[in-house]
Amino acid sequence: MKFGGTSVESAPAIQNAARIVAERQALRPVVVVSAMAGFTDALLGSVEQALSGDASGAASTLEKDFHRHFRVIDALLSNEASRIRLLVEQSRDEIAELLKAMAARADHHRQQRKSFADAVVSHGERLSAAMLAAVLLENKVSSADVDSRLCIITDNEFGSAAPLFEETFRRTQSQLQPLVESSCIPVLGGFIGSTVTGETTTLGRGGSDYTAAIIGAALSSEEIQIWTDVPGVLTADPRVTAKARTVPKLSFEEAAELAYFGAKVLHPKTLQPAIERNIPVRICNSRAQESGSTLVVAETEKSPQTVKAIAHKTGVTTVQITSARMLGAFGFLRALFEVFDRHRTAVDVVTTSEVSVSLSLDDISALPSIVEELKPLGTVNVEEKRAILCIVGEGLRTTPGIAARIFSTISDINVSLISQGASRINLTFAVEEDRAREAVIRLHREFFENVEQEEEELKDVGIGTAVQSV
Repeated sequence: MKFGGTSVESAPAIQNAARIVAERQALRPVVVVSAMAGFTDALLGSVEQALSGDASGAASTLEKDFHRHFRVIDALLSNEASRIRLLVEQSRDEIAELLKAMAARADHHRQQRKSFADAVVSHGERLSAAMLAAVLLENKVSSADVDSRLCIITDNEFGSAAPLFEETFRRTQSQLQPLVESSCIPVLGGFIGSTVTGETTTLGRGGSDYTAAIIGAALSSEEIQIWTDVPGVLTADPRVTAKARTVPKLSFEEAAELAYFGAKVLHPKTLQPAIERNIPVRICNSRAQESGSTLVVAETEKSPQTVKAIAHKTGVTTVQITSARMLGAFGFLRALFEVFDRHRTAVDVVTTSEVSVSLSLDDISALPSIVEELKPLGTVNVEEKRAILCIVGEGLRTTPGIAARIFSTISDINVSLISQGASRINLTFAVEEDRAREAVIRLHREFFENVEQEEEELKDVGIGTAVQSV
């Protein structure tokens, strides 16, 4: 069971999370928690301030967050209060020392800076785990706070470390299996791990979901549950359309596409360990359990309207490389993608024609250098402020008329890049960023709201006919 930042952001939220766990203690759960909502961003902000040379100012920015932890202790703990208060104070002191060390040396190389940042940021999840375990104990539920760094063993790519799965599974089983078998609930901080030599690492943003999936796979769990503040995966972003509704069931492939292209309920990496071990993933609403959930499984049936959900992400840049040398040439695409590989820049969507390649990027930090290296290959055109829309549903590629409905619905919105065929369940395209919201609203109305209205009308006709016959 993984609880996100909003599910542990305050005393009422933590009390609610503890109640949800306690209700399921007969199922022998393992719990993974994020840092309090906003705390990770605050910690990262303090790191940046320390790197600019202001260690004391950086530490002082965190005081309000430490007071949030103290308020939880005062509200929920009695027997465990002094122990957890001491842990928070120790974290505050350790972070201050780390920030001071960062500020003292302006010549840290990139790896050192990231190593320091990981050590600082890890305190968010570690404190959340300690507090939730203490609240469970306070409520007579057998529980133990376990340091994730004893379980999740990674490489030394600080900031976005990759788990070493064989060692991680071995250590996770060794650390957690005895607790589970004795009906003691382990509570771990997500997002963090350590190298083989014991240095603290992080798995990248959204890594708490990933931690839960890794641990679930290591222990061959019956189900991985992601407890968040929305009722599962929705048909679209509820901040864009108020009529978005929960998708009851998705395949792993559908969920992965949605996660990658902007559905923030799931982190894109989360699903891989679950897929490999065929463990269902359930997304639940910790604030309203009765509001529904989404179950992600290996395979699902095609929905009546084919489209199951619409995801989108903004802040995208597209790059087009045009060259007549592509015609009949071999090695051109390899040379092109080697440029992105050298700059460690991931490419999202790719389309090709006889003489051009178009692709989209999220990370443009290295774009000026990339463009310079691409110029010998052909003419390079960069378009900023784009958005990617991703339409997902089993059978999308094989159902006649779906693409026509999609593009006729947004016929007056310019589409600059289209990708269909690489996946049977996904149609992806790019539009101008300031038209993305409008496109999502229109497509949601076409595939979900109009269908819902038609179903209601049919239901009403059926009822009327029955009344007439009576």
